[in-house]
Amino acid sequence: NKSQETRDSVRLVVAHFDHGIRDDSKQDRLLVQKAAKRYGLPFTYDEAHLGPGTSEADARTARYKFLHGVRQAAKAEAIITAHHQDDVLETAIINLLRGTNRRGLSALKSRPGLHRPLLHVPKHELIAYAKANDITWREDTTNQDAAYLRNRIRQRIVPNFSQLDRIKFLAHIGILTSLNAQIDELLINQLHQQPSTYVLDRHWFIMLPHSVAREVLATWLRLRGVKNIDKKRLELLVNAAKTLQDGKRVDVDIGHYLLIETDKLALTQRER
Repeated sequence: NKSQETRDSVRLVVAHFDHGIRDDSKQDRLLVQKAAKRYGLPFTYDEAHLGPGTSEADARTARYKFLHGVRQAAKAEAIITAHHQDDVLETAIINLLRGTNRRGLSALKSRPGLHRPLLHVPKHELIAYAKANDITWREDTTNQDAAYLRNRIRQRIVPNFSQLDRIKFLAHIGILTSLNAQIDELLINQLHQQPSTYVLDRHWFIMLPHSVAREVLATWLRLRGVKNIDKKRLELLVNAAKTLQDGKRVDVDIGHYLLIETDKLALTQRER
C-alpha cells in the first residue's frame, strides 16, 4: 500500500553526539550503535569534551552543530529528533520563567529541516511502548541533577499537572503557535515592502511602536541569517536604530553591523 511504499522509500542515518559531560556517556553511544546495526542503518557519531557543569544551551548548540553537519554530509532532507509532549511542556515553562517573547511558548515544534514527529505523544506512553516491545534504553544520570532548571521543572512541576491542566496548557500553546504563524506572515509581508533585502526604511521604523519595532527587527535579522540575538542586544539595536545620528554603526553579531543613515537602516556584513 501507499504507506508501506512511503516507509520503504525513506533512508535513515543514525547520528549520535557524545557531549562528554558524563563519565558513562560512552555507554549511550554503544547502545545506539548496537541498535543501528540491528536494524541495518548507517551510524555516525562524534565526541566532544564539554565537561561537567556545561549549560544546557551550550550542549544544545554543540549537538545541533554536529547534527546539521551530518545532515549536510548525508544530503538528508531533515534531522529527526525524539522530542515528546513532556518536552513541549517543560520548554514552555522554562521560557516563561526566563521572560520569553511571544515565540518562546511555542518554541519546540517541527520546522523545515527539523522534524519532531512525537510531540503529541506523552513520555509515559513512549515508556509503556518500550516496555511492551522489550526495547532497551538508558537513563541520563544528569536528569536527576536539580542544578538544571529543566530537571527541577521535570521533577517538581510537570508531575503535579492534572490531566485537565495538561490539556489546557497544551491547547494554549497550540493557539499561540497558530497566532505566531499569522504574526510572522504579516511581518514578512511588511518586510517585503522595504527598499531591499538588507535595508529598512528608517522613517517607517521610527514610527513603529517600540514593542512592534522589536518584533520587526528580530524577524528581519532572523530572515537575513542572523541568529541567537538575545533580548539585551535586540533592545540596544532598536534604540540605536531610532535615535542615533547618521553614519553611526552598531554591532549586531560577530559577522554583521547595523549602519544607521538618515533615511535607512542597512545590515552590513563585516569584511574579512
